[in-house]
Amino acid sequence: MYILVSYDIVENKTRTKVMNHLKNFGTRIQLSVFECDLNDNLYQKMKQGVNALIDPRKDRVRYYRLCKGCIDRVVISGWGEIKEDEGFELI
Repeated sequence: MYILVSYDIVENKTRTKVMNHLKNFGTRIQLSVFECDLNDNLYQKMKQGVNALIDPRKDRVRYYRLCKGCIDRVVISGWGEIKEDEGFELI
C-alpha cells in the first residue's frame, strides 16, 4: 500500500527522531512529509514506532492511504517525482 505521512511535532528533538524513524520506511519529499510503499506489517511497525516517539497531547501525525489510481493522478509542480519501488524476485 502507498502511504503519505505528514507530521506536525512541537519539539525539535522529537521531530528529528520521528524523521529518522520514517527514513527507514519511505522517502522524505518535504520537510514534514514522507511517501512510503509498505505492506501491512511494515505499515503497523512504522506507526507503532511513531506512536512511541510522539506526545499525543501536543504532536500530530497523519497517514493517508492512497490507491494506485490516486498515485497515478498526483501532480507535481517544480522538481520531484513519484517513486515506486521496483521490487525484486528471488530465483
